[in-house]
Amino acid sequence: MHGVDDYRDINRANWDERAPAHAASPEYNLQGFIDDPGLISDVVRFDLPLLGDVSGLRAVHLQCHIGTDTLSLSRLGARMTGLDFSPVSIRHARSLVAQTGDEVNFVESDVYDAVAALGGEEFDLVFTGIGALGWLPSISRWAATVSGLLKPGGRLFIREGHPMLFSLADPRPDGLLVVDYPYFERDEPSVWQDGGTYVETEAVFTANTTYEWNHGMGEIVTALHEAGLQLSGLVEHDSVPWEALRGQMTKDDGGEWRLTDRPWRLPASYTLQAVRL
Repeated sequence: MHGVDDYRDINRANWDERAPAHAASPEYNLQGFIDDPGLISDVVRFDLPLLGDVSGLRAVHLQCHIGTDTLSLSRLGARMTGLDFSPVSIRHARSLVAQTGDEVNFVESDVYDAVAALGGEEFDLVFTGIGALGWLPSISRWAATVSGLLKPGGRLFIREGHPMLFSLADPRPDGLLVVDYPYFERDEPSVWQDGGTYVETEAVFTANTTYEWNHGMGEIVTALHEAGLQLSGLVEHDSVPWEALRGQMTKDDGGEWRLTDRPWRLPASYTLQAVRL
């Protein structure tokens, strides 16, 4: 099937092209991290009540993109490694910490190859942020990777867009929420053509095809269980840190977006924690 064998190359080209626009955007605020050694990202700030104290933990951030959340975790005291398959993203991440003086290690690797790429090192914490899992065709392979990276007793922390959100059609003029895309993981990817990106930019892109997969909540929990992790927390949220449904969401002071009309109708994101047995 077209898309499975070459999905990495096609998706990597999309991210490589967009990373410079993200690095230059006010949304990522790289200059703010350079100017203020105490700054942490809105995304990580949202996580703090559930994340708890990470000081001294050896941690890896999978699919770290340009490293702002990785850097934020480092500033909370974790000894951080960030991993991403986009060489352009990794280059921007390394440039950022070179300018801030923070000690963060960045490794270029596909997430499925992370165990080998990190030399078999075992971590206290595996962190995965918003917008990561949808790029992966198999949630069970991801869970096995997480298990391979964690030491016994080590913790997975992930906040991600909710699979229910990702199953919704584009916003309709009448405001109805319509389920149109897969909720469950399928062999066939959803193939998207999108010339834009999720930050404001005047950049013009040419690598506009992406292959993406949804993963249901039950599939995620089951995959982790089968990989030897025990669920220790699952919280659903009515917000996400980007305008996922354009024209139907309102942004709060913390950078989170939720449905303007009755936000309690939709689980927009979730935080899942699990411990390797």
